[in-house]
Amino acid sequence: MSHIHDQAMNNVYQQVLQRLLSFFSRAERTALQLLIQRLAVAAGGMDRIGNYKVLVVQCGSRDSCYTLALLRAAQLTIATRAPTTFKLRLATLRLNGMSQLALDNIHRSYNALFIYDDPRVDVLMVDNREVLAFDHRAPVSRAARESNRMNLLLIGHRGVVDGPLELWDDSFLATGEFHGQIARWNNGVDALVSGDSPRQQKRFIEGLKRAAAKAGLASSNRHEAADYGGLFMLLDEFGSDCYQAFYEGYGQEAWRPAEQFEACRRTTYIDIHDVLVSQLEERWPILTEFLGYQPDELAAHLGENQYVSVAVSAHLRGLQSCFVQGSTYLAGVTHYLQRALVMMRRNQLSERLCERADGAYGNPYKLAGQRALIADEAYQSLGLNEAQWVCLLFAPFIGQGASLERFLRQCHPGMLVALPELHRAMQGHPVAEQILQWIVDVSGLPVSLVGKLYRMEPLVQEATSMSPPHSPVSEPEQASDEASMTGERSAGR
Repeated sequence: MSHIHDQAMNNVYQQVLQRLLSFFSRAERTALQLLIQRLAVAAGGMDRIGNYKVLVVQCGSRDSCYTLALLRAAQLTIATRAPTTFKLRLATLRLNGMSQLALDNIHRSYNALFIYDDPRVDVLMVDNREVLAFDHRAPVSRAARESNRMNLLLIGHRGVVDGPLELWDDSFLATGEFHGQIARWNNGVDALVSGDSPRQQKRFIEGLKRAAAKAGLASSNRHEAADYGGLFMLLDEFGSDCYQAFYEGYGQEAWRPAEQFEACRRTTYIDIHDVLVSQLEERWPILTEFLGYQPDELAAHLGENQYVSVAVSAHLRGLQSCFVQGSTYLAGVTHYLQRALVMMRRNQLSERLCERADGAYGNPYKLAGQRALIADEAYQSLGLNEAQWVCLLFAPFIGQGASLERFLRQCHPGMLVALPELHRAMQGHPVAEQILQWIVDVSGLPVSLVGKLYRMEPLVQEATSMSPPHSPVSEPEQASDEASMTGERSAGR
C-alpha cells in the first residue's frame, strides 16, 4: 500500500513539475539548471543531495514567492533524475501588521506547488518564539501581539540622538533572531537560500546592526561584508536572546519547543540572486497564473515597511510634524506623500501605476481628513493608540528622562507639576498609583520596562541612516528589486 501511495504521489509531483515548467521562459529554464548545479556543488555532489536541507523564508512578497517556485522546480527536477532530492524548510515570521493578503499569497503558492503533503518540505511559522505548523488562517496570538508591540516600543524609544525617524528597527532585530533560531530547529539546515540583491542584503545587515545597538548588543569588526554570508556569525555574537537587555528580570518567552533546537548551527548561505530572471514581465506568468499571487502594487512601491500601510506611515509623519516639529499634521502628511510619489516617478515605474498612486494618495487633504480612521488602523494592526505613538516620537524616558520635561510641556502640560514624581517612579521609588497608571497609559509599557529605558542612554554614535527598501526616502532602484528576507517591506504587496 505504501509503495502504491508513493508511486501515486510521485505522479502528482511530476504533473506539478510539468505544469510549472510550462510557465517557464527560456531564461527561467536556464536559471533552473544553474540553480540545480549550484545546489549540487554546495551539497558535495548529486550523490549527497538527499541529505541536504535548505531554508527559505516566506513573507508573501512577490520575490519570495517567485524564489520558492524556482527552488521547488529544482527540487522536483532533481527527484526525476536522482534517487533522492534536497529538502526544503519554509518558514514565516508572524509579526503584528502582517496582512492577510500576504498569508494568502503564501498559502496559494504552497497549494499550487503541492507542498503541504510533501514529507521533503517543512512548512513552518513562528509565533511568539514558538515554532508551529504554518496556518494562513491563524491570527497572531494574543501573547505574540503583546510581545511584538512591546518590542517595537522598546527598540523605537532607544534611537540615535537627532537621528532620522526609524520606528521600525525592531523588525530587523526580530527577523535576524528568527533566522538564527529557525536555522537550528529540528536538526537544523545546511544553507539559507535567498534571491535578495546585494543592495537588499546590505540594507538588512546595516539595519540589523543598528537595531542590535539599540538593544545593547555589540558586534565586532569581523563582519565587514554587508551581505548574508556573515549573517549567522553576526547572530552568534548577539546570542540567542536579542532582547535580553530590556527583559532581564522581567521575563520573556523562550524559543520553543526548547528540546528541538540544536546547540550548534551548521548553516551557510547560498546566494541565487545572479541566476534569477530580473525582468518582472517574465515572472508574472508564474506568479499570477500558476501561484495565484495577488499583488498590492501601490503598497509595494509606496510603503516603507512590510507591516505598515502607506496611510499609517503618513499618519505618523503627520504626528511628528504636529507635535515634535511644531508644524501641522497636514504638513507632515503632505511632505511624506509628495516625496513618495516623486520617488515612484524617479524609479521610472509605469505611468499607469503612477496615475493610480496619484489618484489614491495625491490629495493629502483627503488623507488628513481621515486621521481618526487611520489612527484606529494603527491601533488595530500595531496595538498603539495616538498618545503612545506621540510618546514614542519624543522618546522622553531615555537618558534619565532627558526629554521628559519637553514632552510634558508639548503634550501633557497638566503633568508638569508631577515631573519629580515621574522621575521617582522610573527610578523605582514608590509613588502614587495615579502616577504609575499615567506612565503605563501614555507609554504603552509596564513601569518596570520604562525604568529600563530610563537607565539606558540614547545612541550618540554616528549611525548609518538607512531607509527600508522601497521607502519613499530611499534612493532610486529598479522596481523588481524587492525585499524578501527582512521584516522591512513587501509582504503581500
